[in-house]
Amino acid sequence: MRVITGSARGRKLKTPEGNDVRPTSDQVKEAIFSIIQFDVPGSAVLDLFAGSGQLGIEALSRGAAHCVFVDKAQASVNLVRENVMACGFLNRSRILNTDSLEYLLIAKKGFDIALLDPPYSNSLIEKALPRLEKSMNPGGIVVCEHEAELTLPDSFGELKLHKRYKYGKVALTVYKKPQLQEV
Repeated sequence: MRVITGSARGRKLKTPEGNDVRPTSDQVKEAIFSIIQFDVPGSAVLDLFAGSGQLGIEALSRGAAHCVFVDKAQASVNLVRENVMACGFLNRSRILNTDSLEYLLIAKKGFDIALLDPPYSNSLIEKALPRLEKSMNPGGIVVCEHEAELTLPDSFGELKLHKRYKYGKVALTVYKKPQLQEV
């Protein structure tokens, strides 16, 4: 696993051992960042269910201003910290060892991009999205990686379906929060 492009391009990232974490493939990661490429520079990013932190690190490498990494597994948090430090992004990162769903109950508003890649088959995306809505800035983008068989609803409150993509056994569902309307 490596950083695809940006300031940390080519940097190898450590991956967890065992079957608890399923790292995003390079093909799917390329697809995610093709979808959001123009929104990343200067953005505030949330990497929920962070695992190794590769999605948030990719965003930082591509110019995101800041990333909050959240994972409840201590081993994953340690791995995120190692990877963030190896890429030189510690000063632009906040790494939290807490349950992602519980974090969303207390998270403040301010995210431009949220990247969700939870363990499959646990309905975690469906539980997270209603809680995430309040933390997203107007115009914010939420990218959900999940099993291809799952079809998520067209909206979660103000988060509206933007597009769906499939890559073999993996699917991406992208939501956007509308911009504020000027009166």
